Amino acid sequence: MNDQIHTGGDQQHGELGDAEYAEFMELAAEEGFDLEEVEGDLAAAGHGPLPVLAVVGRPNVGKSTLVNRIIGRREAVVEDRPGVTRDRVTYEAEWSGRRFKVVDTGGWEQDVLGIDASVAAQAEFAIEAADAVVFVVDATVGATDTDEAVVKLLRRAGKPVVLCANKVDGPSAEADAAMLWSLGLGEPYPVSALHGRGTGDMLDAVLEALPEAPAQTFGAAIGGPRRIALIGRPNVGKSSLLNKVAGEERVVVNEMAGTTRDPVDELIELGGVTWKFVDTAGIRRRVHLQEGADYYASLRTAAAVEKAELAVILIDSSESISVQDQRIISMAVEAGRAIVVAYNKWDTLDEERRYYLEREIETELGQIQWAPRVNVSARTGRHMEKLVPAIETALTGWETRVPTGRLNAFLGEIVASHPHPVRGGKQPRILFGTQAGTKPPRFVLFASGFLEAGYRRFVERRLREEFGFEGTPLQISVRVREKRGRKK
Repeated sequence: MNDQIHTGGDQQHGELGDAEYAEFMELAAEEGFDLEEVEGDLAAAGHGPLPVLAVVGRPNVGKSTLVNRIIGRREAVVEDRPGVTRDRVTYEAEWSGRRFKVVDTGGWEQDVLGIDASVAAQAEFAIEAADAVVFVVDATVGATDTDEAVVKLLRRAGKPVVLCANKVDGPSAEADAAMLWSLGLGEPYPVSALHGRGTGDMLDAVLEALPEAPAQTFGAAIGGPRRIALIGRPNVGKSSLLNKVAGEERVVVNEMAGTTRDPVDELIELGGVTWKFVDTAGIRRRVHLQEGADYYASLRTAAAVEKAELAVILIDSSESISVQDQRIISMAVEAGRAIVVAYNKWDTLDEERRYYLEREIETELGQIQWAPRVNVSARTGRHMEKLVPAIETALTGWETRVPTGRLNAFLGEIVASHPHPVRGGKQPRILFGTQAGTKPPRFVLFASGFLEAGYRRFVERRLREEFGFEGTPLQISVRVREKRGRKK
């Protein structure tokens, strides 16, 4: 059996040890699953952040059409006029068995003002954050002055670049693509994003430019302090909180909202441990509605959250919980960070406001009931001593791992006591599962049929009740496979 199970020699299988991996693959073999696909699922769930590919170019060269072609479905909005795409939009893609993220950007133009300048800034930020870049040029038009300016931008960034000569719909247009050698970015790949012509060769080049999906590294640096991002709306007291935990005036505090613009890193010793706190700019509104310094500040805040291990989300308890508070929470959850929610300005609340705040928390923040909560006053120092224990609790949940044997015993109890409802005459059930990674905890469940969203939420709730996971989002993916016949 083991000779059949270990089909992938050195293949990455999340954080499973060899014995657990063999046990898990034996379960998969018994249920008739395709073992190569199971290995791929484990690798996908167990690795760290996926490598990022940015698709850039001037307006109306077909970037969004190319992105749709790469991801294999119509997601990015496409219209035959320039400037349709504005924000950076990220999708997940796969080619030749390798997974990566694709970032669609708005058209880059030089010397523009207003929203066009914001769109250009988004594209520049996408280049900085990417591991590799696809630079899309309209081969029927040839290299323009704007294209030449993009080339200079790419050279400054120093990222690997794949040159896509788009709108080459037939052999007669390939001569147009060859003219793009003049840009000095290497071989131009003639592509028709609309019809799919040549995209395979271009994606092969992309895979050579992209790094392999890295192993998870957060918190693994020897002697490196844990990174804590302080995030929230403007003027909720992030800088005041940092000064209070530091015991001195480390950063500028002013009643004017938006004082902080750049993320500020400070090494602070608390409870005998050194932490790296990052004070960030307040996130005002949707990014594309901002401009100037506030716009760049929001981008830097998002980047600070990506680099952090835990986000302390500050909420002004004297005001109603806003849509913006919820959006900031969603950003931290989607980034997969451990979370602590700090309700600041608690000393200003009367009994009536406290009553209504509790009701708001129940109705507006139900999605993060699992996050530790502290009621603090950055001004007076009230309950600041509770912040570090809450942070430590959340980081422990973020790093918690459940052995495969124990997890499957637990899943068996769930299936027996609370089976999935019958739908269409069939009753799907969870066959087995494993925790393929941590930081945040990532589970792969294999099922005999589609599991409804309500049942998945039930499974997540029971996982938390059984194993803790306080302060961390959980990522649960379900794989449904047709049986392929049991192995003899």
